[in-house]
Amino acid sequence: MNWSALETLLSGVNAYSTSFGRIWLSMVFIFRVMVFVVAAQKVWGDDVKDFVCNTAQPGCSNVCYDHIFPISHIRLWALQLIFVTCPSLLVVGHVKYREKKDKAYSDTHKGAHLYANPGKKHGGLWWTYQLSLLLKAGFDAGFLYILYHIYEGYDMPRLSKCSLEPCPNTVDCFISRPTEKKIFTIFMVVSSAACILMCICEMIYLICKRIMKLLRMKAETDRMRHANSQERTPMALPRPQSRTDPKVSVHNLSNILTEKQQSKLFNELYLQYYT
Repeated sequence: MNWSALETLLSGVNAYSTSFGRIWLSMVFIFRVMVFVVAAQKVWGDDVKDFVCNTAQPGCSNVCYDHIFPISHIRLWALQLIFVTCPSLLVVGHVKYREKKDKAYSDTHKGAHLYANPGKKHGGLWWTYQLSLLLKAGFDAGFLYILYHIYEGYDMPRLSKCSLEPCPNTVDCFISRPTEKKIFTIFMVVSSAACILMCICEMIYLICKRIMKLLRMKAETDRMRHANSQERTPMALPRPQSRTDPKVSVHNLSNILTEKQQSKLFNELYLQYYT
């Protein structure tokens, strides 16, 4: 597995992440990928060679090892890291799509832009980012459950009993360095739980930020409508001028232009936020 290529690819996600997302990415590469590459693979490197059962029956040790370790911790963590980091590419791909769409729009509309900032989390990109967070937290939680279900917990027993064929009877099997493997297992589990917490915090942060922005937009809209109604109030009063009074025509035209300008401004704000 080329971890350097994966790190280079995911480093672009930092440009579109919040502070929680940057902490999550740092935790993945420092506490999970680095530990996985530097230490964990060496700890589990002798798990097959030094797995010993107190019998000389051919094939018994192999059958018992397969029963006790249905899937290696190393391979399970490698799959977990792949599944957890891939959802971040959804955000990168969506941003590239918006940039391409904005460039095509700019070419056909004389330099005008469809997005003020294609990497800003508005509209569809906001939902894509939330989906990536949900997938990352879900994959981490799913693999933690798989590890717990397969090994009936996160412990690493020193002694395992096996009575499968072709073993002649119930034999005792021993794995190498169980305490060290238990420590690394707990470390990886705690790191995964911390990454899940970061994803949940980021989802809550983005939801609260969006709610606050919607409330500010609603307050701004109400303020504009209130100001517009205040400007139209004198026009409702009866006046002695005739219909051809130039002052009245100019005043009405000024009110009409004001309403159109306010409507145009509100539409631009709405389109910029939801596209």
